[in-house]
Amino acid sequence: MFIELTDHLRCPADHDESYLVLLPEVTDGRSVRSGTLGCPVCQAEYRIEDGVVRFAPRPGVAAPDATISGAALHALLGLAGPGGYAALVGDVTAQAPALAHSDPGVHFAAVRPVAGLAESRELSLIDADLLPFKRGSLRGVVLGAGYGGDARWVADAVRAVLPGLRVVGAGAAPAGDGLELQAEADGWWVGRKKGK
Repeated sequence: MFIELTDHLRCPADHDESYLVLLPEVTDGRSVRSGTLGCPVCQAEYRIEDGVVRFAPRPGVAAPDATISGAALHALLGLAGPGGYAALVGDVTAQAPALAHSDPGVHFAAVRPVAGLAESRELSLIDADLLPFKRGSLRGVVLGAGYGGDARWVADAVRAVLPGLRVVGAGAAPAGDGLELQAEADGWWVGRKKGK
């Protein structure tokens, strides 16, 4: 896990949003290979093992999505310029290396990553039941198959992304507060978070 990502993570427990305290055990440069993230509100502790943050037990791992390319996701996300963080969920995490190449300087978090995906300077790996990021902390979110049509994941992506920036999803276009649908085609949709 990229050490600076800690500032953007939140405790996923059901209480007011809270920062997490990082207690690293093994680091490699700016990467935490093992350690613990602790919540000062509920006292929950989350392990970092082999560079992967474990907010929840590892779910079944999705097969990589071969229907969309990293270049297509780059265009759909619409990131302009370096800096900040973006999240990918599920099968689309396989496109993280291509996105990191297309968007240098943006750090990607792969939530529920595909098998074989390796942590890097541009990529952190997270196992979680929803997006463990603070409100308005991400420049974009891509929800892969099974997530882009799930109202809970869509609402959580809208919460985590900055106003005016995009959430991209595979599946039926959502109808919910806070997201302005911009496009829908071939089983994918693009929305922009409302607000300033």
